[in-house]
Amino acid sequence: MLSHIMVGVSDFSRAMAFYKPVLGALGIQFRFLDDERPWAGWQSTPDPRPLFLVGRPFNQQAHHSGNGQMFAFLASSRQQVDQVHALALACGGTCEGKPGLRPEYHANYYGAYFRDPDGNKLCVAYHHAE
Repeated sequence: MLSHIMVGVSDFSRAMAFYKPVLGALGIQFRFLDDERPWAGWQSTPDPRPLFLVGRPFNQQAHHSGNGQMFAFLASSRQQVDQVHALALACGGTCEGKPGLRPEYHANYYGAYFRDPDGNKLCVAYHHAE
């Protein structure tokens, strides 16, 4: 369904210091880095798409985070949700919801919410009983 997701950032170096460890902890494969543009991408597996991209907005205008927009990544366990949330906060993110069950979504939904240093809202979720 998706080709790619692009997340705008205002400080590319700061964004890389956040996203490389957070996405690495989820096992998401780093694909490229272009400091000239600047932008970077990670790819899905086993297929190379969708891509997750971060970079300066294409129009070179200031980045603004949106209200109601969020990107959620799949975790392989509840423990991974906990670990990635803690890592995100240690890398400059801010908490938007501690890890835990959220039965209002479904009985086994275990998720955590945080914002990157630019205010983009992210989630890590696990959907199975443990």
